[in-house]
Amino acid sequence: MAKIIIGRFGQSYGIKGWIKVNSLTDPISNILQYSPWQIQHQNVWREIKITQGKHQGNNIIVKLADCNSPEEAKIFTNDLIAIEREQLPVLSTNEYYWTDLIGLSVINQDGVNFGVVDSLLETGSNDVLIVKGLRQRLLPYTDNVIIKIDLTQKIITVNWDPDF
Repeated sequence: MAKIIIGRFGQSYGIKGWIKVNSLTDPISNILQYSPWQIQHQNVWREIKITQGKHQGNNIIVKLADCNSPEEAKIFTNDLIAIEREQLPVLSTNEYYWTDLIGLSVINQDGVNFGVVDSLLETGSNDVLIVKGLRQRLLPYTDNVIIKIDLTQKIITVNWDPDF
């Protein structure tokens, strides 16, 4: 099964074993809707039980089972948090999760290869593909730039001038 990274543990929080979560979900509190979580601790994936979780100010904090002190919580700092792909909602046609786009080749309609999608950036007005090849390009994820996304061929075709 394919794991999807949805966050990372931050620093411990308080004195009772809570820990901050750096969520990659939108909104950030959506991370609390997924269960079970798997974490990559010391390079080994394993399921972890969350007994409580809440949105606290600008942070998400969780209480891990059998974790009752800041020292116990601290050992999980920087561990990745993942779920199985099957836990994600099914998307409508022509909708994609960012994780599906990362690693796809990007070419323009003339066949010029710009490289591969390294990551995406949320700007507020539209998302941006960060494409790394001979040079880095920032391509807006808009209808007039993105012509076609082919997950089978792993190619995104764009309307973009290679000199830009």
